[in-house]
Amino acid sequence: MSKKDNSATLILAYLNERNRPYSAQDVFTNLQKQHGLGKTAVVKAMEQLALEGKIKEKTYGKQKIYFADQAQFKDINEEDLKAMDCQISELSAEVQSLTQDCRQLDAELKELNSSLTTEEMTSEIQELKVECSGCKARLEKIKSATNHVTPEEKEKVYKERSVYVKEWKKRKRLASDMMNAILEGYPKSKKDFLDEVGVETDEDCKVTVPSI
Repeated sequence: MSKKDNSATLILAYLNERNRPYSAQDVFTNLQKQHGLGKTAVVKAMEQLALEGKIKEKTYGKQKIYFADQAQFKDINEEDLKAMDCQISELSAEVQSLTQDCRQLDAELKELNSSLTTEEMTSEIQELKVECSGCKARLEKIKSATNHVTPEEKEKVYKERSVYVKEWKKRKRLASDMMNAILEGYPKSKKDFLDEVGVETDEDCKVTVPSI
């Protein structure tokens, strides 16, 4: 069978199966991905099928619509149509129910995939037990130590620190005031003055006065 004949056979079977009107563009879009049909081949095949009377053709303005020859289908009475409508309703309800079940199962699967496996849980439990044991041993060691600093001793240290920091700031301010007074009549720069008298500042030693 030639490629042309194969295209016509596919299109004829498709139109008979779907039994609804399509344009050549619709058929090309629906069949191209699965069967790799080209648009030109689809147009030519549908025109040829129409000429041979295998499908019907209607023209609406500039667009042509093709559909299966209805003579090949048996007549359907009112009771058959009602039965089909009932079957469609039942199947639609079943599809809706199955879709909901699929969504629920997808959610459960996603949750399971993001959870730890039994092996991973066992390993993590073991790691946590080891960590817990280490923390307990460290706590016991801290509790049994005899060189704890009492709250009174801690408070004394902080008070002494505050006194020393205040004194440090006070002396730094006095030294700065004296140096500024000298620099008013000094012919060189502040750096030259500090080098000449051999003074090292906190900044030279990369030291910062702490906050109180």
